[in-house]
Amino acid sequence: MASSGTLLFIFTVVCISAVKRFLKLECKTKNVGYYGQHSLLECVIKTSTDVTDPTIRVVAWKKLTSSEDEGDLLLGFNRGRLDRPKRGYRFAEPLWDERNMNVSLLITNTAVADDGDYECIVITDSGDDRMVTTLKVQARYSNLTVYSIHEKIVPNTNITLICESRGGYQKGTLQWFDEEGNDWTKSSEMEVTQSDDGLFQLTSRLHLFRRVTFQRYTCVVLNASGGKEDEFIFEVPAPPGLPPPSGILLLHNIILVTQPHSSTSWLVVGLALLRAATHGDTTRSPENPSTL
Repeated sequence: MASSGTLLFIFTVVCISAVKRFLKLECKTKNVGYYGQHSLLECVIKTSTDVTDPTIRVVAWKKLTSSEDEGDLLLGFNRGRLDRPKRGYRFAEPLWDERNMNVSLLITNTAVADDGDYECIVITDSGDDRMVTTLKVQARYSNLTVYSIHEKIVPNTNITLICESRGGYQKGTLQWFDEEGNDWTKSSEMEVTQSDDGLFQLTSRLHLFRRVTFQRYTCVVLNASGGKEDEFIFEVPAPPGLPPPSGILLLHNIILVTQPHSSTSWLVVGLALLRAATHGDTTRSPENPSTL
């Protein structure tokens, strides 16, 4: 035979379950907020048709730091009295009262610290419920710039390009591409720092060695989702022009002679061509630059 204590426990659970069937708290489980702007955590109390004119007795919005934590109270309402909310938190409805089933939380001037899980607890004269919802804070990366550590870039020397972007959240990445679309990111070194306000600064260094093949390098900043937010194109000064092929040099020494009373033009080779034929080509070979 069951004890009186066991029967009382079963009766209590059945009663609570029966009451809860008349009420449900519905919240948008995943929310996105933007740094420095308003963020909305939507929660609305839904009641069955058997409930008329429900009255809210308690509302509590808490910020959770862990699954076991009871949370930090941000906004509270208890039996007709609104507790002083923490700065930057209020009900989304400006004229909210105990008969308004929209208990959504509005966060003003969203900060990185607002990123995380929240719990909403409601108690009414028709039952109670609670839900956990998540806010993901984002901040766009800005001020993307690329520069060289050398004040003046000397052609055909080793150079280092630095790409910087700051003010973003969550942690993003920087990528490098040349003018033909080749990815140079693996040849770079990236550093990530976080400021006191929680925003990230990204710094990437790309080392280029002598005889750089490309004149344009593009740095791209990607957000945490992999979306491109900005890009910056840096142009490397072109190296001094190489001597043109020997055939072009010889053309400068060709003299055009037209014989009188004739429509035929003759090309007469000048001294440079004669010297080349007698002593060999005077231009340097790309394969053997020391050959004269």
